[in-house]
Amino acid sequence: MKTIKSILIAATLICASVVSTVSAQQAQHQFTVAKGDSVMIKRECQKYSTGEKPSVWVWDKVHTVRQLGTKKYPDGVLLMNIYSWICDTCLVNVNGHAQEAATQAEKEQAEDKAAFEKAQQAQAQKEAEEKAAAEQAAAEQAAAEQAKKEEEEKAKADSIEAEKKFKSDYDRFTIGVRGGASALMHHAQMGNWTCGGDVVLDLQYAHYWTDDTRPVDLGLIVGLGIGYHQSGLAKDSDHTEFDRTTGATNVHYTVDVQNVKETDHQLQLEVPLMFSLIHDNGLFFNIGPKFMIPVWTPYKQTVDQNNTHISAVFEETGVTVIDQTLTGVYTGQQPEDKNGIQFNINVMLTAEIGYEWILKSGNSLGLGAYANYSVYNTFKNTPNTEGLFNLTAPAADGSSIANLDVLSATHAYADKLGYFDAGIKLAYHFNFPKKKYKEFKASKLF
Repeated sequence: MKTIKSILIAATLICASVVSTVSAQQAQHQFTVAKGDSVMIKRECQKYSTGEKPSVWVWDKVHTVRQLGTKKYPDGVLLMNIYSWICDTCLVNVNGHAQEAATQAEKEQAEDKAAFEKAQQAQAQKEAEEKAAAEQAAAEQAAAEQAKKEEEEKAKADSIEAEKKFKSDYDRFTIGVRGGASALMHHAQMGNWTCGGDVVLDLQYAHYWTDDTRPVDLGLIVGLGIGYHQSGLAKDSDHTEFDRTTGATNVHYTVDVQNVKETDHQLQLEVPLMFSLIHDNGLFFNIGPKFMIPVWTPYKQTVDQNNTHISAVFEETGVTVIDQTLTGVYTGQQPEDKNGIQFNINVMLTAEIGYEWILKSGNSLGLGAYANYSVYNTFKNTPNTEGLFNLTAPAADGSSIANLDVLSATHAYADKLGYFDAGIKLAYHFNFPKKKYKEFKASKLF
């Protein structure tokens, strides 16, 4: 309790000291205005006691004195609606003066205002003149630069025109890689053929003819492609009937199977002969015939072993035997991968479209899409009249059992084949001569 009382006494003494100090400071300064007086601010006063510049509107109004003096500004006067301290020597007291004094003060204020506005107008006119001069100088500089640019362009055009054939013919060697979807198109009522995929390496040579007046280069492409293809077909079920002779006995066989699937593989060579168009902006389009030659065509055939049934009917005796080892039972015999499709040639129509970028080296990089469709195929086949299976009859003396073999569905049913593929191609072009080619493309693009 004594501590709190001591703190209160100390605070009271400090407040009294501050009040007495402020009162002493106010007493030391003789103010020309009093609290509540109406005053106007002189035009020549350009700063508050705090150092800030008054707004323009404060000079045209009559203000009321709110407070006189403060510890920080002993000769300052606080005006209502401004709330900033100003020296009393900057004020004109219009409260209680004669009408002449007030009128004189207003006149002085009006004169000061007119002088201030005149100075502002002069400053604005000066700034406008300086801006107009700067704009004129900028316009003159732009006109000079434009004239210089036109002269340079004219000189460049004259130089190009002077050279009889700036666009010289050029050659290119291309290494390309492409891949996408592909399939053999079986011409037979045998099930659904399914898409697979292909990957091809292209090695090509091209020659391009150019002309200064033509924005498109015309070319002829030849080459060799080496690739791999895989696709297949599927058949939900198959029913095959055929006759075999065992000794002097004729046996009528019936084979029923489900889920027949064949996968065809193909290693192929491609020889293109395409016409090519390359626009100066980088777009290209190639189209023409292509010869595709399969050189290795292994296949793999599978059936559902659990749903393969063989029925043997001995016609002379009328005896029927089903799924017996001697007369024929399927035990999962599948042919090993082997060359399944005969040697044949596809004549295809091929098209490529895309964009190429000129590199610093003078070579170029191309990216585009391609499609090949077979319009003619030399594959000729006589479908197997007995169907998908081949059965070797057992010996009459029982020394050998029946042997069932699954044939290629393509050989068993298809009389014609087709081919198509489509995908994305990435190519790197070696252009010759590089320097001339690069200079020409740069002149067109930039």
